[in-house]
Amino acid sequence: MASCGACGTTILFGGRDYAGMRFCSEKCAANGRVAIAAQRVPDAEALLLASQIHAEKCPKCAGPGPVDMRASYKVWSAVFMTRWASASQVACRRCGIRKQSLSALGSLIFGWWGFPWGLIMTPVQLFRNIAAIVKPHDPARPSPQLIQHSRLLLADRMLESQV
Repeated sequence: MASCGACGTTILFGGRDYAGMRFCSEKCAANGRVAIAAQRVPDAEALLLASQIHAEKCPKCAGPGPVDMRASYKVWSAVFMTRWASASQVACRRCGIRKQSLSALGSLIFGWWGFPWGLIMTPVQLFRNIAAIVKPHDPARPSPQLIQHSRLLLADRMLESQV
């Protein structure tokens, strides 16, 4: 399965190609310029920024770190329409678990009502949330997702300074 070049989301169906990269949506394809610039950011700089972010207080609750990228997954259905999505945030483990639990609960309540995708995607998204809750990030170092997020931040700054 392909991953979005901008946000890292797994692309199950569709997606957009831009400059040899795959993106999950038009919004991410528009951010393709940043993703392409991110390829030029040195690994050491991305790791340094990720380590700094990792050591900060949680931007959601101002609680102690470490903070990292926390993904949550949701699905919503109504008869023949189903929508599923992933969302990532920089947060502490407690805030990440709170978001994942709320997404799982919302999916459990509102995900089953669509045919056929609601019946298929609800267990998938529930499993992904539960797996994210049970399998914590290594608190000693930033995750690859946080390093990629840092790389994108640095690339965005680099492009802004060129304008």
